[in-house]
Amino acid sequence: MKTLVFNIGQLWLAIPGEQPLGGVEMSALKPLEKAWFRIEDGLITQIGQGNLPSALPDEVQVDCHGGMVFPGFCDSHTHLVFADWRPEEFLQKIKGMSYAEIAAAGGGILNSAQKVGLASEEQLFESAKNRLAEVMRFGTAAIEVKSGYGLSLNSELKMLRAIARLKAWAPIPIRATLLGAHALPQDFKENRKAYIDMVVQELIPAACSEGLADYFDVFCDQGFFTQSETEEMLKAALESGLQSKIHANELGLTGGVQAGVKYNALTVDHLEHLGEEEINALKGSQTMPTLLPGTAFFLKLEYPNGRRLLDENLPVVLATDYNPGSSPSGNPWFIWSLACIFMKFNPQEALVALTLNGAHAMGLGSSHGSIWPGKAASFVVLPTIHQLSMVPYRFGGGFPYRTFIHGKELNSSMDVF
Repeated sequence: MKTLVFNIGQLWLAIPGEQPLGGVEMSALKPLEKAWFRIEDGLITQIGQGNLPSALPDEVQVDCHGGMVFPGFCDSHTHLVFADWRPEEFLQKIKGMSYAEIAAAGGGILNSAQKVGLASEEQLFESAKNRLAEVMRFGTAAIEVKSGYGLSLNSELKMLRAIARLKAWAPIPIRATLLGAHALPQDFKENRKAYIDMVVQELIPAACSEGLADYFDVFCDQGFFTQSETEEMLKAALESGLQSKIHANELGLTGGVQAGVKYNALTVDHLEHLGEEEINALKGSQTMPTLLPGTAFFLKLEYPNGRRLLDENLPVVLATDYNPGSSPSGNPWFIWSLACIFMKFNPQEALVALTLNGAHAMGLGSSHGSIWPGKAASFVVLPTIHQLSMVPYRFGGGFPYRTFIHGKELNSSMDVF
């Protein structure tokens, strides 16, 4: 199918996007005005300004009515596969219990792990499929999905197989991350080493032998896994061919950033706690900092110092952390607003962090994250928006928009196509 997208007032990220952008480049980004582009077979083939090219036979036309277009969101950190929600913990939070207190009482990750243990692969796949349809309608055009609510060999593999089925079903690229060490199961409370040995000696090899994982993850933080434990697992994953994307420094300065940089992690995620040592480690590496303000919002944590990371010219990424316990929303529009309001991103910095840098945080920078010939024609149209700051200003996406995935417009039903 051939499509002409025209009458674009502002076309954002009309760049090759071969590399992620650092803070200065993110801030300096400007739109292409009075633009148009062509699509064929789901890929962008041509971009221009001003006068339209001659119409092609059977070409579909998409009139943007002088509004705005930018590439689809690339959500590089989610826990989209889980068995059930945890609204009871929401009520506990309202009554004043902290995340750590809920976890210590058997809630949190262990609660989700118990639910996953009782669910079938089919149930996990079907519920995640509905969530994936939801976030695609938000404009998400590529996504990472973690395991981590299994906490046993069989349950973790069950989650990864559900993600593999999502990959086969979805019209967007999905990256699967083996979060083998998300928390310590109750059965291993008195023998941490035995669980880590299981991850290293059984779980990583099994996931790799079935080709179920693209990346590996550890929750390196207070009350979870130490820096030395994390490094042991990252080393084993790297030796098995899995690059890492790790949870780090959500709850304290725990060495997660340093461990990630040491083992060439693609990203270190959360970073509510940052010191000079962490910032210097990131500045001397290829590891990208990923911030998850939806989690800080929901848990009432201090927000990461995103402005400092941008001012250090680092390629900052924003993601939703969509999960049932600490960020039960996959809405990237809301993340955009949180980044601007609480972390002092300017609107274009946040857009780059949610699109191009997010694509690179999943190894998808060559195909997603910008509007350029040869890239996927996955984009968002805002017919009534003519100024980028209007997007985070009207927090949560309170305006009409249209989502296109590989050149096809999504409908509003739960069955996406």
